[in-house]
Amino acid sequence: MEQLVTSLDNPAPAQSRTAHQPLQSELRDAAAPRRTRRMRRTLAVTALFAAGALSLSACGGNAEAGGHGDGKNGQAGADAAAAKDASDAKIQVSSKDGATDASINDTGVKVTGGKLTDVKLMAVDTGKDVAGAISQDGTSWKPSAQLDRGAKYKIVANAKDAKGRPATENATFTTVSSAHSFIASFTPDNGKTVGVGMPVSFNFDKSISNRKDVQSHITVTSSSGQQVVGHWFGDRRLDFRPEDYWKAGSKVTMKLDLDGVKGGQGITGVQSKTVSFTIGRSQVSTVDMNTQMMTVKQDGKVVKTIPISGGSADHPTYNGQMVISEKYEQTRMDGSTVGFGGEYDIKDVPHAMRLSSSGTFIHGNYWGSPSIFGHSGTSHGCVGLQDNKGGGGSTPAKWFYENSLVGDVVIVKNSKDKTVQPDNGLNGWNMSWSQWTAGSAS
Repeated sequence: MEQLVTSLDNPAPAQSRTAHQPLQSELRDAAAPRRTRRMRRTLAVTALFAAGALSLSACGGNAEAGGHGDGKNGQAGADAAAAKDASDAKIQVSSKDGATDASINDTGVKVTGGKLTDVKLMAVDTGKDVAGAISQDGTSWKPSAQLDRGAKYKIVANAKDAKGRPATENATFTTVSSAHSFIASFTPDNGKTVGVGMPVSFNFDKSISNRKDVQSHITVTSSSGQQVVGHWFGDRRLDFRPEDYWKAGSKVTMKLDLDGVKGGQGITGVQSKTVSFTIGRSQVSTVDMNTQMMTVKQDGKVVKTIPISGGSADHPTYNGQMVISEKYEQTRMDGSTVGFGGEYDIKDVPHAMRLSSSGTFIHGNYWGSPSIFGHSGTSHGCVGLQDNKGGGGSTPAKWFYENSLVGDVVIVKNSKDKTVQPDNGLNGWNMSWSQWTAGSAS
């Protein structure tokens, strides 16, 4: 009987197993709990690992986590639904959000696929709103005034499409600063009527090194069809004129398109405007220092001859073509401001018209003896015409003042002095056409 005893370590011989099959079944049943425990431990570890993997996947941004791929309940579905129902109105603000060199002229809003409902532009530092208006068709908005340089602004624009769905655009920007921008003062002003010698003259507040690009963004044209060319006097002044005087009665248009144009290292233009002026009748007056007489011609015909008193032998008057750049019914003339010390200081000079920036005028003279006019030069370089104190009465000086325009030409000849420099006043006519065009950057 002992040879029939079996154990897990000593299994029965093969020929004995058939006879003892129930014993084998009992052995399997006894071993089953151990295997079950091992399987359970394995499944538990597997489940824990799977849960950890799922958790890591969810933190990593699985688009289906929590929604199990259901587009209606998940975030992806919500985004898709919102995008599908988005407004067709597309708003564009000309000044980009965060910009530090925004234009002071072209700030505005445009919309496609809808119409603007309201736009608010506010100066951040002061909290003040900037007035503006939406166009009649509702597709654009512009401020009613030029923005300040170097100022921070916030803009909020709202619009709706044809289905009434809203759209909003926000932007905060800073306009270009004074230190990093340039502007030009210019003459003549818009709408003026001027004489045939009036150039278009620009004076920039910064030195311009990129002259070609700056000049190319300024155009001056005339209804007369005359060719107009620019000439640089240094790096801050640019004048335009035709070869000969402007045609009487013509209209001159100047377009300034410098907004955003680079004038040099670190400076950008901020101006954009159109200016037009009219050329009046032609008046050219010629002063002969030999005879101390002035002949006034209008449209080529002599209308008056006026006795004058020009510069003395010690202080002769410039020769050359000079353009009247300013008119004053009365002004002060102080010799110390033009290098003559305390030699004179007349506080009420009547009917004065500037011919040069260095102090040459053609003006009324009430303090000189009537005998000097037409006979001798007595001034410090100006051209004097007989007048009354206070400018009253009918005098040669008053007549000439009332019949002269800014831009009229006064030619001085036969003086002992040199010819006036072309950039001393608006006197570029003293250059030949070839000299003038040689100073163009374009």
